[in-house]
Amino acid sequence: MRLDIYRRAESDGKFSYLAVPETRNIPEEATNTDWEVEARAFEIEDNADLLPDYEIDNLSGQLAEKGYAMTHVQ
Repeated sequence: MRLDIYRRAESDGKFSYLAVPETRNIPEEATNTDWEVEARAFEIEDNADLLPDYEIDNLSGQLAEKGYAMTHVQ
């Protein structure tokens, strides 16, 4: 599958990441945040559950539940 990856700056120079299937727009609940494009059409295996470079866990579960996946916000 292909994902578009977005990022936003957090404190201490860290970033949060949002992964959205390339055919979808950023979800409405996330459009009020300043997301920047990190990568377009990022290729990942269909059954992948982690995006370690972007600190996204439970990728397939989040995509199934919400239609997008995010870095865990603490």
